[in-house]
Amino acid sequence: MQTLKGLGVALVTPFRNGEIDLDALGRVIDHTLEGGADFLVSLGTTGETSTLAWEECLEVLRFTIARTNGRRPVVTGLFAGNNTAAIRQRMSGFDFDGITALLSASPAYIKPPQEGIYQHYLTLAEASPVPVILYNVPGRTASNLSAETTLRLARSGHHIMGIKEASTNLMQGMQILKHRPESFRVWSGDDPSALSLLASGADGVISVIGNAFPSEFGEMIHAALEDDFARARYYNNLLLDLHRWMYIEGNPAGVKAALEIKGLCTREVRLPLVPLRDEYVEKLRSDILAAGLLSHA
Repeated sequence: MQTLKGLGVALVTPFRNGEIDLDALGRVIDHTLEGGADFLVSLGTTGETSTLAWEECLEVLRFTIARTNGRRPVVTGLFAGNNTAAIRQRMSGFDFDGITALLSASPAYIKPPQEGIYQHYLTLAEASPVPVILYNVPGRTASNLSAETTLRLARSGHHIMGIKEASTNLMQGMQILKHRPESFRVWSGDDPSALSLLASGADGVISVIGNAFPSEFGEMIHAALEDDFARARYYNNLLLDLHRWMYIEGNPAGVKAALEIKGLCTREVRLPLVPLRDEYVEKLRSDILAAGLLSHA
């Protein structure tokens, strides 16, 4: 679990002319690892997993594991959804070689009660041969994984190793941090507010902006983990004006535009997402230049 401390990057899935661009994915993976990412997350929300066919998901995951080649741990967000039984069945017989842990978002749209969310995660943890990371993102799922339910899962005795806490509710995050078992990890799932959760004792971040700026965002995270908050604030302020462009027209449209500016992949996304519009791309480019962050292009 110590290997998943620090900067985790939720990888994009690059496209070219509607197809997965593995060459570009390789460039992004190398860029993040050379920039200091501590682990990678393949096929999360940022990877546009919900728009990929199952065969495409397997292609992306296997390529990511091979390209990473043991340099860092790989986590996958592949096993998430609303149908608990179907996810469990999909785990059966799956080749988990090269996968350190699963990141699984709470069921979306159907808004289960806390007991339903608890039973959902417990079922997945019982079926998974690798540790499970809870993912609380109420802005997407329309239901909150409460601090009480999170701590109940943390103490369940199953190999639930931590939570990606993206509620942006800092009080909730602090409650989890205060009362968690010693071995239970907490990662921020919200880049703009990550420093606040790190200051409260979080173990790292699973990041969007880290695709494009792993060195700078990683410096912020590692400085905070070392209690060097003057340095952490410097890097937080350096990137602060960029965060709004990451989400202004939906994730990962913004970070893919940043990656295009840096020459790593196109800004192409799959419907129902659309590429970041030109006027926003130019504002993003202007803010990147103002921050002096095009030297790595």
